[in-house]
Amino acid sequence: MSKALVIYLMAGADTPQLAAAAVEGGADIVEIGFPFSDPLADGPVIRAAAERALAAGMRTAACLECLASTRALVGDTPLIPMTYASLLEAYGWERFEADARAAGATSFIVADTAAGTRPELRRIQLVAPTSTDARIALAAAQTDGWLYLVTLTGTTGARDELSSALDGLAARARAVTKIPLYAGFGISTPEQARAAADLTDGIVVGSRAVLVAADGPEALLDYVASLRAALDA
Repeated sequence: MSKALVIYLMAGADTPQLAAAAVEGGADIVEIGFPFSDPLADGPVIRAAAERALAAGMRTAACLECLASTRALVGDTPLIPMTYASLLEAYGWERFEADARAAGATSFIVADTAAGTRPELRRIQLVAPTSTDARIALAAAQTDGWLYLVTLTGTTGARDELSSALDGLAARARAVTKIPLYAGFGISTPEQARAAADLTDGIVVGSRAVLVAADGPEALLDYVASLRAALDA
């Protein structure tokens, strides 16, 4: 069974074309960051991308327009806005869900909103190596389609090696759920992608994808294709 490849991009004027390139390169899902001024889970690359997006005027309404434009280019590929609770508090949780789904959102990730809170917004839940077994079970029961395994304690960003904590986290998650498990945070090279996929059902790549995307759609296509080849090897 093919392993899932999720590519994260920050919302911006060129995001629709970048997302289309990622899909052409082999991405199964595209996660679109809606920028927030204090993104606690994000490392320096994505934090800087958020600052650039905000400086360019990417507020919620503009991000929703970006989402709709991306949907028009990527067909049925799942699109997942990723953001923080403060943005939804300001916009309105129900209004955000309705408008995002109308713009093409398949699901949602709200990085700082734990399972058990805001259950009215069905979304992809995150668990980390520090999560208890009870917390993993709750997140798995409430997640939308797949469970996001945060491979390390800390922020997003490329690392030299895959986190050693993923093995244990994946095993604990497997013990309480049969839903797909996708690993993210710290995965940037084809070798890391393959190693993470050996333990899970898919991977999420963010910081390196954002860096490569700065060089344009063709560079991103080639990078995603290298990840896809590693996952399919």
